[in-house]
Amino acid sequence: MIRLPVFFLLFVCATLHAASSKPNFVIILADDLGYSDLGCYGSEIATPNLDNLAAGGLRFTQFYNTARCWPTRSVLMTGHYAKQIGMDPQYGKFPAWVRTLPQRLAPLGYRSYHSGKWHVNNAPHVVADGGFTHSYYVAQQDNHFHPKKHELDDKPLPEPEGAWYSSIAIADHAIDFLKEHAQQHAGTPFFTYVAFTAPHFPVQALPEDIAKYKETYTKGWPKTRAARFERQKQLGLVATTLSDPEPQITAPSGKENDLEILGSGETRHAVTWDSLTSEQQQFQATKEAIHAAMIDRLDQEVGRVLAQLKAMNAYEDTLILFLSDNGASAEIMVRGLGHDKAVPMGAAASYLCLGPGGSTVSNTPFRRHKIWVHEGGISTPFIAHWPQVISAKGELRHTPGHVIDIVPTILTLAGGDVSAMPENAPPFPGRSLVPAFAKDETISRDFLFWHHSGNRALREGNWKIVSAADNGNAWELYNLTTDRAESNNLAAKEPERVKAMAERWEKLEKEYVAQAGPKPEPKKKGKGKKAEE
Repeated sequence: MIRLPVFFLLFVCATLHAASSKPNFVIILADDLGYSDLGCYGSEIATPNLDNLAAGGLRFTQFYNTARCWPTRSVLMTGHYAKQIGMDPQYGKFPAWVRTLPQRLAPLGYRSYHSGKWHVNNAPHVVADGGFTHSYYVAQQDNHFHPKKHELDDKPLPEPEGAWYSSIAIADHAIDFLKEHAQQHAGTPFFTYVAFTAPHFPVQALPEDIAKYKETYTKGWPKTRAARFERQKQLGLVATTLSDPEPQITAPSGKENDLEILGSGETRHAVTWDSLTSEQQQFQATKEAIHAAMIDRLDQEVGRVLAQLKAMNAYEDTLILFLSDNGASAEIMVRGLGHDKAVPMGAAASYLCLGPGGSTVSNTPFRRHKIWVHEGGISTPFIAHWPQVISAKGELRHTPGHVIDIVPTILTLAGGDVSAMPENAPPFPGRSLVPAFAKDETISRDFLFWHHSGNRALREGNWKIVSAADNGNAWELYNLTTDRAESNNLAAKEPERVKAMAERWEKLEKEYVAQAGPKPEPKKKGKGKKAEE
């Protein structure tokens, strides 16, 4: 049974009383956006709409994800660690006790809408399995200018004939769902999930957006990173040193000949900027400009969604949450229709990735990237905005938060009972973030757990153990009070602490695997059936 503090209960009651009716919820999710990629988190990229949300609400400085696309999205929709629900690794089917957020909101009177990426493969049909009222699903993300596969309410749509760009199309459909809701269901609360595919690779953007950043990154990774770090310190976001670049880290990659396909401008390592040729420097600077353009466009489309909320008089009583599924990616690969070196970088026929140098900038001031569970892979921006209830404007919240906290937060505010679970279901591992809406206080929890692609971590208070599969999985220990850069490994000085935390991690791992149940037998390929990916 979850025991709630008296202050928490009083604040929830006051919150619900302040709202004239049940609040609406909007979750805006970016894809592979790093900790420093927004203006309000230290970036030079123009993100005025998200910056305004932050100025009118709250920014969390220690918010966590799971380090990868599908685990984070599964946690976001269920409120449980991916390991508990057979999503990391992917089982292909949820345990019988799993309920998605829309399925939990429906009995409370909510209609739910989805637009964009899904990637919750244990619930492949967004409406039928995910519980959404309506969905526009961009099911293939290898090209931001032309989807080979997209669906409306679980039904395939024809390939678009005219101009199409992912962030614009995702916003268009989210706005259409909101307009329909305002016209036909004005008295009903709603949950809208806007899952952009930007700035995930391939880095592709509209020419007019790229032009804004043509010269921005020619000064090189170190200078951009240092400038972001200075702004972060001025904003009060971090109290740490700047992590050192790690040129020894090899970017995750696809095929062996990808570098040959991409050309001599590409590199799989965050080497020193001065060691690059002028051709390589221009190549890397252009990729960063395209990455920035994608974020700029994402922000513009967020602005259109916000304008629709205002037009339907829902903005004041809507809790808007913005986050990213993981840190920026160091991956280098070529997928989809391949890469044409003859076309302009960032065009539809190009296939480029941000890479380890640009990713190190995006994840400033932290170490590592997407897939790793060092801070660079798992700590990203989190903005909460709700004019009718959150009176604090532009304040920071330093309490650690995690994607596991989103479902308990929303269910609490929707009037649900977070302790009422289906048969055999474990309690939610997360905590409601509602108390932090009122003041900057630490939300009590025993630990936070990570395990992805062999990379492991556990946080207890401000202590964190972390290991990397590519480094023998030896446990490292950091005091995050002053070292979120994870530069000073204290494992040798605190062996007993490491031992106790490692034992807890092992126990949790076994517990969570057991909760997911046995892994189903793989489906046999039948005649005429497409093999599972």
